[in-house]
Amino acid sequence: MQIICGNKTGILQPPHLNSPSQATLRVGGRRARCGALSRVTSDFSSNPRRVRAMRRFCPVVAVAGALSLLVYAALQSDVTGRDTRFHSMLSNTFQWIQKRKEYTTNVPSTVINVKRLTTALHKTVAESTRRFSSSGGATKLPEMTKTTNQDSKLTPIAVLHKDSFKKMPEWDFDDTYLLHPQSKEKTCTNSIQAIDDAEFKKAFLPNIQLFMHKGHLNMRVWNKLSHFNNPFGFMDYTNYSEVKEAVDLLPNHKTGKFLEAPADEKQGCVRCAVVGNGGILNGSRKGSEIDSHHYVFRMNGAITKGFEEDVGNKTSVYVYTAHSMITSPILFKEFGFDDIPRDEGIKYVMIPEGIDDYRWISGLLQNTAITRGIYEGVWPFKYYGGQVDLNRFYVLHPEFLRYIRNRFMKSPQLQDQQWSIFRPTNGAFTIFLALHTCDTVDAYGFITEDYKKYANYYFERFSHTEVVFYINHDYGLEIKTWKSLHDKKVIHLYQGKVDTNKTTLQ
Repeated sequence: MQIICGNKTGILQPPHLNSPSQATLRVGGRRARCGALSRVTSDFSSNPRRVRAMRRFCPVVAVAGALSLLVYAALQSDVTGRDTRFHSMLSNTFQWIQKRKEYTTNVPSTVINVKRLTTALHKTVAESTRRFSSSGGATKLPEMTKTTNQDSKLTPIAVLHKDSFKKMPEWDFDDTYLLHPQSKEKTCTNSIQAIDDAEFKKAFLPNIQLFMHKGHLNMRVWNKLSHFNNPFGFMDYTNYSEVKEAVDLLPNHKTGKFLEAPADEKQGCVRCAVVGNGGILNGSRKGSEIDSHHYVFRMNGAITKGFEEDVGNKTSVYVYTAHSMITSPILFKEFGFDDIPRDEGIKYVMIPEGIDDYRWISGLLQNTAITRGIYEGVWPFKYYGGQVDLNRFYVLHPEFLRYIRNRFMKSPQLQDQQWSIFRPTNGAFTIFLALHTCDTVDAYGFITEDYKKYANYYFERFSHTEVVFYINHDYGLEIKTWKSLHDKKVIHLYQGKVDTNKTTLQ
């Protein structure tokens, strides 16, 4: 792709691992660096053969180069032992892989031609798209959450591309969600639902559909979710059958709650702890308190061995993505993390952040290797110790993820040109999952206003790496959100050794 940077014109190269914000420019055989591109031009759109070549070649080169660096980093780590540069290199490498996955796997080969949309639904979408593009306002489509006899006649809408929007597009159905058909019984008088805060009560949907399962995806739902970028929907996705195959493999947990109150709990209340990986827990001695909860949620590199005094050793719910499942044992191996938690009765909850996560689901539930995409050749089954109990395997619904973003974590970054790479952290999704499945929630190891006082992770006892604010998350917003929920007594947030008295009702 040709770019113009200042007075230089050349070919765009992958970003440098240590400076991902910088673009590398090749001009006349020489390399130059440019912090901000003044203009980007492309001569591919007029040549279909170049488009096809670009779509095949870029992802292969990007992934191959990144994986080569990973092998080199791993070898270096074996030699140098506790080397913080290993963590830095891997972190930046995987960040770059994610960005390449975002920007190169679905290069648009054509511009949407609304005149070619023929069915009644397509005409509605075409008119909506035209109105949105011309006026910048919201649009409205028919409700798509119920299966009807007309579904068999529907066909996929034209693919909407993230690159077509300079900020997050808004639709009239943005704030409509799939709700669970059965209302949850209120048995705990001290439940979160009893909190008297008007703003929180207005935003909170106690019966939002949390998990995907067989029967949740048809063409009507696909067309609705195709208006939202991943992980909130299927924008840029081109293969309905591939995603539907994965969703139809998911178990339907019809009986029982996600988390049941223990038999000896007189009020029927479910008390939960959500444990992040923040350095604020280093030396906290909160382990016993954490393990005293009925259920403990953890995510990503959930290291407990050797840190039990600070973080406990109990894990009831483990939340992850395919990306974190693969990278966490590599990134945190030097700290003792070589496998995901395997507590008896543990529930595994997956966040489907991209098309490759649906391929992961298909490979896992069919016990086969993944045959395409960034995880090609990976055998997901082995990451679960060769044992997967479908009764304890869950996948968060994109509608739930979008609900969290829209109602609780709507970052200003969504108004920026890089809007499509923003999403709440895995830890943020985990807190809100707990809020919808527990009666009281205590949060430990999450970012606070004084985060600079602490190391990035609680398991960094002999180092103090700084917290890195990656562009795909809004950590400032998360700081404010956790503090606000704490002040409203929705959660109790551990804020350091000079912690305030616990305020959640138990």
